[in-house]
Amino acid sequence: MRAQSSATAAPPIAVAAPGPERPGFGTLQAALGVMAFSLTFPATAWGLEGFGPWSLVAVRSVLAAVIAGVALLALRVPLPARRHWPGLAVVGAGVVLGFPLLTTLALETSTTAHAAVVVGLLPLTTALFSALRVGTRPSRTFWIAALAGAAAVLAFTVQQSGGALTTADLYLFAALLVCAAGYTEGGRLARVMPGWQVIGWALVLCLPLAVAVAAFALAHEPVRLSAHSVAGLLWVAAGSQFAGLVVWYRGMAAIGIPKASQLQLAQPLLTLVWSVLLLGEHLTVAAPLTAAAVLVCIAVTQRSRG
Repeated sequence: MRAQSSATAAPPIAVAAPGPERPGFGTLQAALGVMAFSLTFPATAWGLEGFGPWSLVAVRSVLAAVIAGVALLALRVPLPARRHWPGLAVVGAGVVLGFPLLTTLALETSTTAHAAVVVGLLPLTTALFSALRVGTRPSRTFWIAALAGAAAVLAFTVQQSGGALTTADLYLFAALLVCAAGYTEGGRLARVMPGWQVIGWALVLCLPLAVAVAAFALAHEPVRLSAHSVAGLLWVAAGSQFAGLVVWYRGMAAIGIPKASQLQLAQPLLTLVWSVLLLGEHLTVAAPLTAAAVLVCIAVTQRSRG
């Protein structure tokens, strides 16, 4: 991408802030993002049938960056202001590279259902990062409902794992931290630039590293192409890594980071459904009980005022 040149005395290029959107439309966009993300783990499991973990993550990042780069070039979007690049680097490190890699490593030994429930703690983690980073102050009712939802998710996780954390769980908890940081920073940037440009520039920023890792990984990890592995790769690249994040960041900008993050309480439940339909995994009776508790928490958090 070529930055637009300017004289020394000229003001820096400003990125136009997106116009205001109706909260209901913002909620719809965030919900569409959650729907896209709910397919990520099953698609990753499919991708791992034909790719190694490092190859899968690197190639998905390269493909998503190419899609983003073509869109940015076609629309002649200027480079973001210099002050936004540190935030974009956080988005790239957390959402483009860190979360996909850590969760993919976890899914080598964990079921998608188990991983989805652990990652159900992401809404609370994101709300905490938001409070620290951008100074949001949700209401007491919001926090009670968020903690209740997180407790339900955690209880389900402990029950499923027999009370002992595994290496996969440690990968997943680390993924929670880096992803929450990326979501928070991306939501903040989406207030001053269109959400699709936030993830687009973050992907482009990570492209050189992704290409290098992809070249190395593909040379050292076996590749067995199949319908499942190709479909999984394409979804995590185009659906999860780009399209899903575009509507997700737009939704966060419209309704706020804490409330948008609570919509993700539904994500593990949706992933549980996909894990049964697409992967043939078997669920325990605890799943519908957790679903009911989480849906109640979503309703409370969406009605509470920050």
